[in-house]
Amino acid sequence: MSASARAIRPTGRTRPRLPPDDTNPARMTGAPASPFEANRSYLTRLAYRMLGSLSDAEDVVQDAWLRWHGAAPEAIANPRAWLGRVVTRLCLDLMKSARRKRETYVGAWLPEPLIEAIGGAPSADEAIDVPYALQLALERLSPLERAAFLLHDVFDLPFGEIAETLGRSEAACRQLVSRARRHAREEDGPRHPLSPDEVRRYAQAFFQAAHSTDATILKSMLAHDAVLRADGGGKVNSVLNPILGSDKIGRFFEGIGRHVEREGRSTTRYEFVMINGLPGYVSLERGETVQATAFDIRDGRVTAVYIIRNPDKLGHVRRLLEAA
Repeated sequence: MSASARAIRPTGRTRPRLPPDDTNPARMTGAPASPFEANRSYLTRLAYRMLGSLSDAEDVVQDAWLRWHGAAPEAIANPRAWLGRVVTRLCLDLMKSARRKRETYVGAWLPEPLIEAIGGAPSADEAIDVPYALQLALERLSPLERAAFLLHDVFDLPFGEIAETLGRSEAACRQLVSRARRHAREEDGPRHPLSPDEVRRYAQAFFQAAHSTDATILKSMLAHDAVLRADGGGKVNSVLNPILGSDKIGRFFEGIGRHVEREGRSTTRYEFVMINGLPGYVSLERGETVQATAFDIRDGRVTAVYIIRNPDKLGHVRRLLEAA
């Protein structure tokens, strides 16, 4: 393995996928966290799962903070429920405009990558993460279906609370969740959990095979019907359409390997990480993140490869790497 490629390893402490709020006075003084700060991670995670964008999620949470402080917080009986309703409604408003933008998006759209160290212990909120393939499936749902599904099946809220949040009857919310489950079921199949050593081994083996001029080993790692999706957003070089099948994916990486070989020694540095719960690696050039690559594994084979190259979706990755 190249000396410029390394794995981020945990140091025994919890590894946050979402960056901590270091400006929180309670965090700096040891004082008890305010109800808002106590729920910040939950709110950011909820917003990210609805929007697929960490930057948008953080903006929504900041807007919720302003509303919290303008609403006499001491009079709110259940801060978590109140804040969850505010964030959900803000996300629904934002999703309407985001949906229109994605209709004209260049190439495949992928969620912004969240980074953690291999083997890092998840917090209570991180334990409810949504698999990347399921996150993509949620994009095909209507905003209300996505909200109802996430609130009930992921965040375990009762239908009564969901109905109040969405302004619908409980029966209507049950129908929303039922429709969402039908769309999501095929993307949420069983996965064999990998140990940190297995994750690291898969990530390094895939990296070496994908950077070779001979795709034989890579093809042996891929499922026959594997799919590769790349997101450049029309701003950098990237494939626009999904690449289907192990042979075509192998030829794609083989071509990249030959290009790198022609160009000579690469200055790119790689760090092995978990990306949205999947094994992967981040590519950095001169300290800037230029690509995040993740892959899904089922029954010992890589079934999907996700490549995020859109610079608008990578600006926060360095911050997450430093927190990992």
